[in-house]
Amino acid sequence: MLPDESATQALAAALAAQPAIRHACIELHGELGAGKTTLVRHLLRALGVQGRIKSPTYAVVEPYEVPGLNIWHFDFYRFSDPREWEDAGFRDIFASPGLKLAEWPEKAAGLLPPADLALTLRVQDDESRHVTLTARTAAGAALLRGLREAGK
Repeated sequence: MLPDESATQALAAALAAQPAIRHACIELHGELGAGKTTLVRHLLRALGVQGRIKSPTYAVVEPYEVPGLNIWHFDFYRFSDPREWEDAGFRDIFASPGLKLAEWPEKAAGLLPPADLALTLRVQDDESRHVTLTARTAAGAALLRGLREAGK
């Protein structure tokens, strides 16, 4: 449970501290307003991103770079044409080293490589968030182990 934004920030910081995050592909699931972008913003800050962090809703992808780490934040909410995938070079991005964060991955179904970790946020009646983390690869399992060891 994430009772408030500070708990979301703490989860993001714990994720950022995991070595496996540097080459992970993480899917973020949840309805509009569930807190996907908020979690990503806290994660990017915890990884050292400075300056404005924009939602990629209209651009589809926002790239970030911190020393020794490339990060791509995708938002496929408005994604509708699979040709965009090839035209935008997404296949190359997903094949390259670095962290990939994908909101609304179901809108790009069949095009995305398997995610290491699926993170689902659900808003509760009291406005807290219920988060479910599901490992889908060995890297995802390493992330979950690290979070458990960190007490998250």
